[in-house]
Amino acid sequence: MKNILLFFFVGGMLANAPAFAQSAEVPLEEVAQFGRHQPIGVAVSQQGRIFVTFPKKKKDFDYSLAEIVNGQRRPYPDATWNQWDSTQASTRFVNVQALFVDQNDALWVLDPANPEDEAPAITGIKLLKINLATNKVERIYRFEDLPRERSGLNDVRVDVKAQVAYLSDPKLAAIVVLDLRTGKSRLVLQGHKSVMAAPGFVLRIDGKEVKDKNGKPFSSNVNGIALTHDYRYFYYRAINQTKLYRIETQYLRDAALPPAEVAKHVEEVGETGISHGMIADQAGNVYLTDSPNHAVRRVTPAGKLETVAKDGRLHWPDSFGLGPDGYLYLTAAQINRTAKWNNGQDLVEYPFRLYRMKLR
Repeated sequence: MKNILLFFFVGGMLANAPAFAQSAEVPLEEVAQFGRHQPIGVAVSQQGRIFVTFPKKKKDFDYSLAEIVNGQRRPYPDATWNQWDSTQASTRFVNVQALFVDQNDALWVLDPANPEDEAPAITGIKLLKINLATNKVERIYRFEDLPRERSGLNDVRVDVKAQVAYLSDPKLAAIVVLDLRTGKSRLVLQGHKSVMAAPGFVLRIDGKEVKDKNGKPFSSNVNGIALTHDYRYFYYRAINQTKLYRIETQYLRDAALPPAEVAKHVEEVGETGISHGMIADQAGNVYLTDSPNHAVRRVTPAGKLETVAKDGRLHWPDSFGLGPDGYLYLTAAQINRTAKWNNGQDLVEYPFRLYRMKLR
């Protein structure tokens, strides 16, 4: 594994508090409120349309995927897809997680079909391509060549030119490479150090360890991912560790490479602290959320780790979307403040909100 170590630190350093280059912080703007409906994924089309996902729960749930119009949620692409029916998991949203808008302005919707505290609906696991001009589903990928009963797909990035999608799967501890032409998928870097949570690593946010009532800590292997706009580099990391990694996509796409050869091309970018979601912009910056510091960081093309925004409202900032208006949109999921991680006590600061910040 290559080690490029872009970030340099001085003095002592806590695992959850890396040193960083300070930049002018950008103010946070509120875009919409969602009451008790928890936002997770977000994407913004090239026309400025905003889409947000909401996890399926036993209460405080109605839509899995919504378009935000004048601050209000509207089921997308229609009410039928959002109408839960356990017998129709293959043609209904079960538990939509992540979104991505590709270079042709199509919306990709990842449904890992694993509702909170429930077994996954195997037939419901899918990735949808939606034509935003017609608001119609054009194709569905179902990952039938994966061990779906053990899978937990989390995030997705798509390269239309190469006809490939890259996904993170924390449960399988692997990167999934999906051939969009054939619909076949492969597991890459499974069990590699770069995709694994660090042993014994416990998240600590607001002075409290994130554990459930049985003392089991929150833990996730490879989670957040980002794809540079030239499609050359794929960035990724686990939540329960502090390092950021990347690999050239050519090595992920080459199905003939043995696992050991792929692993040789993994690059350790450096220490970035705790992060959940990531996204790359056209200037080559890679943005990362930062729960412990209620912040958004970025890795610049020059290799600096900078603070973009810091705001007390950023409780578990989760996912990003880049708008054509120069705004970076993000959700605040407040996962660590939910009852599951607080001995049954709900500490969420309602209403849930969607935010944005002006980057240029």
